[in-house]
Amino acid sequence: MIFTTIAAFICTIAFIFWRPHVHEAIPATIGAVIVLLSGSVSLNDLGVIMETIGGAAITIMATIVMAIVLESFGFFHWAAERLMEKARGSGVRLYWYTNLLCFLMTLFVNNDGSILITTPILLMLLYRLNLKNHQKIPYLLSGALIATAASAPIGVSNIVNLIALEIVHMDLYMHTAMMFIPASLGLVLLAFLLYLNFYRAIPRKLPVLRLRHWHLTASGHPLKDDASPIPIEKRSRFMRNILLFVFGVRISLFVASYVHFPVPLMAVIGSAFLLGWRWYFLKISPRDMVKKTPWHILLFAFSMYVIVYGLNNIGLTRWLVHELHPVVSGSLLQASLGMGFLLSVLSNVFNNHPALMIGTLTLTNMGLDPLTLKISYLASVIGSDVGSLLLPIGTLATLMWMHIVKRGGIKISWGDYLKVTFRVIPISACFTLVLLAYWVYWVF
Repeated sequence: MIFTTIAAFICTIAFIFWRPHVHEAIPATIGAVIVLLSGSVSLNDLGVIMETIGGAAITIMATIVMAIVLESFGFFHWAAERLMEKARGSGVRLYWYTNLLCFLMTLFVNNDGSILITTPILLMLLYRLNLKNHQKIPYLLSGALIATAASAPIGVSNIVNLIALEIVHMDLYMHTAMMFIPASLGLVLLAFLLYLNFYRAIPRKLPVLRLRHWHLTASGHPLKDDASPIPIEKRSRFMRNILLFVFGVRISLFVASYVHFPVPLMAVIGSAFLLGWRWYFLKISPRDMVKKTPWHILLFAFSMYVIVYGLNNIGLTRWLVHELHPVVSGSLLQASLGMGFLLSVLSNVFNNHPALMIGTLTLTNMGLDPLTLKISYLASVIGSDVGSLLLPIGTLATLMWMHIVKRGGIKISWGDYLKVTFRVIPISACFTLVLLAYWVYWVF
């Protein structure tokens, strides 16, 4: 049983790394079935797993539905237009607005969705600007790193963060209150370090482009000139109203958490209102959501948790508890740095999804006081969301990004990636972990 469970875990992770363009749900499901047949996870355990990931899955799927509705309105094309207008021919301005766009997309959608939305937009923009390969890398790589790391400030931007919140019994409001300031300042530092790294490669002047008749979907495919459902003269006001509505829905999730209203239900209500708005305005029935929603994400999250739960049942977390308890039970700074470093290493070896689940299950069995438990969990999130970016295999988002840019004809090797991340990620992760410890100590 022990050998089969470990082998299923290693083979699942290896296949995801080997074939990142294949739906990750396929190897994860096969691995989960093998673990279930081995006996390390019982049928009763499946009920516990379903209860643990259910709320997180509903919340993240409701968010994805909102992203699909935004695509129907032509929001992403409008965002590309605004990006070029704000840059005003400056490559430096385009760099900062690119990072801001990627940050906001992760906050409003999620990290994987941000990669899938922003990368094709950037590829098309950079292609039309006729930049050289080395001039495109600063925008693409910095955008990908910011988009992925931006899931740390608020737990709702990453499904594995939401699952971990449920495991440690921490509400979304408290997560954000403790995490938003240090994680956001860490992102600012990361953006500046990336700018210093790419300073010479960023072009100072850009050609002026007219994008009024250039329409994009979230997958990067061009549409016909008359495909936009919103007239040009009304587009900006309409998109701003949509953006304000989405922002309101996002805020409502934290309000719901604060007043102990079910966060998944609030997310579903927000998505339903946006679907109704689209139905009224564009006469598009919500039935298309059945086909467009990536249901395989649910299967992947459930299957990975089955595999990790099997590792927990065969004694992995008991061993980790024994080894880590002396480190985590010290000062808050020691707990933050210890768990952050551990999760960074585990994420870059095994991928951040199973790493954070293993780390969170370990923390719940340590018997820590409430404040130490919370800061250890938050440090684990920083390790899995920021520290994991050291290698391309650390997150599914970066694996997908590597595949998208390769398909888009951009040459970015592992060497190119590592030259950047080894300079910026360790400094950013350590800064954020130290800031987290002092912020929590000072405020809480």
